[in-house]
Amino acid sequence: MPPITDPFGSADDDQVRAHREQLARARLLDRPGVDGITARPGRPAAIPPSAVDLVQDAVHRSADLAEEDLLSALVLLPAARAEVDGLESGLLFLARSAGLTWAQIAEAMGFNSPQACQQHYDRLAARRNVSR
Repeated sequence: MPPITDPFGSADDDQVRAHREQLARARLLDRPGVDGITARPGRPAAIPPSAVDLVQDAVHRSADLAEEDLLSALVLLPAARAEVDGLESGLLFLARSAGLTWAQIAEAMGFNSPQACQQHYDRLAARRNVSR
């Protein structure tokens, strides 16, 4: 597989980022043992591993990774962060929809105050809207 380079220009460009992520996923999925990443509940085995799955696998196999594999995992970090942000935002939305108060959610998540928890949710929502 060719090294992950940026032949199109700025890394901020959506198409470039998508291309780099595609190359990084392909490289990490090509490594031996990746087929051992198991399916999670709610996600059939036919769905390829997520960016979080691939980055976690890279961390667990760090002693065996080549430099290009490490770079590929780093390329996927923004996508993995976006996946986790989406899960957190969705879970917070579900908690509020179920009638949990910001105080209850803040305590469960370890925030110092309900306001801090709500502000965190607002920042998550804003970040997701900007990245779309």
